[in-house]
Amino acid sequence: MTTPSSSRESTGPLAGVKILDLSTVVLGPYATQLMGDMGADVIKVENGTGDIMRHAGPSPAPGMGAIYMGCNRNKRAILLDLKNPDGIEAIKRLVKQCDVFFTNVRMDGLKRLGLGYEDLKKIREDIVYVHCAGYGADGPYAGKPAYDDLIQAGSGIADLFHVRDGGPPRYMPALMADKVSGLHAAYATIAGLFARSQTKQGQFIEAPMLESFTAFNLVENLYGHTFQPPMAQMAYTRSSSINRMPYPTKDGYIGIMPYSDKQWVTFFELGGRPEVMTTDPRFSTYNARTANIGALYQLVGEVAATKTTDEWLALLGKADIPCARCATLQEVLEDPHLRATGFIHERQHPAGFSYLALQHPVNFTGTPADIRREPPLLGEHTVEVLLELGFTQADAERIATDAAKAKG
Repeated sequence: MTTPSSSRESTGPLAGVKILDLSTVVLGPYATQLMGDMGADVIKVENGTGDIMRHAGPSPAPGMGAIYMGCNRNKRAILLDLKNPDGIEAIKRLVKQCDVFFTNVRMDGLKRLGLGYEDLKKIREDIVYVHCAGYGADGPYAGKPAYDDLIQAGSGIADLFHVRDGGPPRYMPALMADKVSGLHAAYATIAGLFARSQTKQGQFIEAPMLESFTAFNLVENLYGHTFQPPMAQMAYTRSSSINRMPYPTKDGYIGIMPYSDKQWVTFFELGGRPEVMTTDPRFSTYNARTANIGALYQLVGEVAATKTTDEWLALLGKADIPCARCATLQEVLEDPHLRATGFIHERQHPAGFSYLALQHPVNFTGTPADIRREPPLLGEHTVEVLLELGFTQADAERIATDAAKAKG
């Protein structure tokens, strides 16, 4: 079990960067956690009862819900009443000190608070202002509220389930749009910081969910409609095949992914069906396999069912054919690779409970990411940060007390 992290100096590539984080739920907090892992000093500003994800799912301590725990480490949390002049004054002092203003609050609300880009540019001219919107400001959907479900629906991702099996559109059983959009927002922030290092100028960056997730979806699924007029249907035939799945074996499920001609030939030889690749012209070349991928995957399924998972893993591993045991969610937690690398590990939170954490997934050999702070309690660092901003001890304690009493 890992002991609580200290507030030691980061070794990460974003060490020295300070981010004012006015975001909630998953998209924004996930993005800023990634940057916090990479060394940024992220100051999470909340009001009222805090980020709604503090209260989603099981919680061993007040305001420390399961989803909140997954995207809010390496941050300092301050509680401010943004309807109070003291709260706005604190935000404006923070802007003077921060390199980035990061938010997913709707722009109309930000402008009413005096926190639009033009407002903050007057306080710090080189601020990198990142706004995670639902929809791009230049289109007819601008300003509309957006949630993961709505973006999955509007991006065409949900329709892929209909394309695959003819049934109704469905949502992916994950907050995929939030997390993908968060990745876009994170790299956009870092790119904005890099641009500032070259030009000495800040800028306004809009990272809209619909555009981000649609771009993610259509990389392969624009497919035949890449060309005008279209040369084939939309949706990549291989990935949208109804027969693309973890295949049932005699005792479980397995992922099997032959790719080269040689690997396909060897797989069917191992499965006792060599004629598939030697006599059937539907599968003899890459282009032919792509055109007939559904039929090919059906045959893979028939062959996979003839052996146990362990038998296949041994045979395919020896033949250098890509494969993987299909793990349950519970089995992932005990995966020998993920445990051996320390990627999944147990930590002790100062609030008195243990929890599982995932290390930052990217390895920087010269500037390693790290976990320096556990996910913070609501308002845990309010007084500390206010003192850094030049407030007196009495004023800092008063502002913190007033914010704790406010309803938000």
